[in-house]
Amino acid sequence: MNPHPSMDHNERKRIRLAAFRVTRLYPGPVGELVSRELMSWEEFGYRLSSGSMIMRIVDEVLSAQEQQSEAA
Repeated sequence: MNPHPSMDHNERKRIRLAAFRVTRLYPGPVGELVSRELMSWEEFGYRLSSGSMIMRIVDEVLSAQEQQSEAA
């Protein structure tokens, strides 16, 4: 039995989306580092925890993007 189930398509899609958007929110080395880390997790493909730091970052990046869109 695998203790770490694979992420489903929607989870992987959200991580990829956050990885691409974070470089617009944080241009430069910080955004690039976070983007690379998110893409590594997406490629790894295992759901380690719904409350993990990676998923909190994904939520933060995607909600920040939504807030910017609503302000425009």
